[in-house]
Amino acid sequence: MTVVMETGAQAAVVTLAGDDAARTETVARRLTRAADGKVDSHEWVDAARRERHELPSGLRAPLGEFRRDSGTSGVLLIRGLPVDAAALPDTPSTADSVQREASVSAAVLTMIACSLGDPAAFRPEKTGALVQDVVPVRGKEEFQGNAGSVLLTFHNENAFHPHRPDYVMLLCLRADHDKVAGLRTAGIRAALPLLSEETQEVLRSPEFRTDPPPSFGGSGGGDTEAQPILTGAHEDPDLRVDFAATQPLTGRATQAMAELQDAFDKTSLSTVLGPGDLAIVDNRITTHGRSAFVPRYDGKDRWLQRTFVLNDLRRSRRLRMQDGYVLD
Repeated sequence: MTVVMETGAQAAVVTLAGDDAARTETVARRLTRAADGKVDSHEWVDAARRERHELPSGLRAPLGEFRRDSGTSGVLLIRGLPVDAAALPDTPSTADSVQREASVSAAVLTMIACSLGDPAAFRPEKTGALVQDVVPVRGKEEFQGNAGSVLLTFHNENAFHPHRPDYVMLLCLRADHDKVAGLRTAGIRAALPLLSEETQEVLRSPEFRTDPPPSFGGSGGGDTEAQPILTGAHEDPDLRVDFAATQPLTGRATQAMAELQDAFDKTSLSTVLGPGDLAIVDNRITTHGRSAFVPRYDGKDRWLQRTFVLNDLRRSRRLRMQDGYVLD
């Protein structure tokens, strides 16, 4: 049985159980045997695109609905996905850790990515792997990025980049020891009514510059010229901000960013992910971050896997060699 729930600005929740959960695991395990198990290959993604049609309708239907309209929160939480938890190795411990060989979790992420658009990655970040590990790394506790464990501020993923992801997918393989590391999300649809017309006008002005995140090593080829934070429809704008990397360039821009941060704090959601929980964030309208936690570096620390999705891969063709899935 599949249960779907949405309440106000809360995230939409899909819980897989029974036949739907069993069928999802069957299809995922079949995909692990495709294309010699090479997750980053064209053949693997092609196989995932075919296999996604075999997923149960209880999973396919809410994904289609979310792609059309991601709701007030801009977040879809899918629970009960197979991750082969009993067979997991120790949590990786290095900042460059990725999943290049087939696994159940990689199969789940790739099929769902193909249901929303196309999986994509950025070569300067995690060497362009399509499935990336998000784990705490010793010595990087203060890092504002996926290797850190202090409070991670709200941000649109790769906000600096002209082809930033449309969706960010975060699949939990292992929760943190104390189960306090909450995925924090805050979106412009919930926050917009709290912003004055004057503040919205400033946020629509090119008075902000966003630099590449530390995970890009200060590179990435993005456009770091002055840009607005809000673009598009006045009543339903797109959002482009990273509170750790976006710099206001005027006094009024500083004030507008402070008001936006306050609105996000008032409307934010927090979810502690458990094994088999997948959070899909609409990166066009919703930011995400994470509350602080204390890693133990004992092989059982928090472990998420991340995949980015682009709705229209064609727009980034100039940056992708041989029409692949990695943007240079």
